[in-house]
Amino acid sequence: MAPKTKGEITREWVLEQAARLFNERGFSGVSLTDLMEATGLEKGGLYHHFGSKEELAFEAFTYSIDRVTRRFKSRIDGNATAVERLHSLIGAFVEYYENPPVPGGCPIMNTAIETDDSNPRFRERARLAMNQYLTGIQSIIAAGIKSGELNRHIDSEHAATVLLCLFEGALMLSKLNRDASYMKRAAGHMRVYVEQMRAQ
Repeated sequence: MAPKTKGEITREWVLEQAARLFNERGFSGVSLTDLMEATGLEKGGLYHHFGSKEELAFEAFTYSIDRVTRRFKSRIDGNATAVERLHSLIGAFVEYYENPPVPGGCPIMNTAIETDDSNPRFRERARLAMNQYLTGIQSIIAAGIKSGELNRHIDSEHAATVLLCLFEGALMLSKLNRDASYMKRAAGHMRVYVEQMRAQ
């Protein structure tokens, strides 16, 4: 792989800083001045890499999703069984609050709440990203059912939805109250739920 150019390195630095700002403050809460101060670039330098604040925010959101995806993938890779993979995923959920891949909480939930119907492009990107995570969890459960490890009567989509909703809700409560206990309680319930899915 060829070494990154100076321009590519600068662009990644901008995305990293912008991702943090937008995830913590939201699109409307971040000014051009904030972005210039965080990146050390002037307006012209920012617009050399990104055509507008909205374009930078959109690419920073994609960058955030990629960081979160890689974090979860790294935690479940190497686990042979569906139950092991699900427990590793739950462990990653707990870790998320105290050591987030991108500061500020879940970028998908944050973006979905802020944009709602005001920015269809961002809302659709958030919807696709959340569905991707839902599908990922569902595929782990479906594989466990197919292998006989998990109960064949389980509805994989339903089970995946329950796990993802527990995570997102617990993360929101932990962030609002600055208290990890909400996430830990939800994780305990998720672990019991996963164990109950085992084939008898």
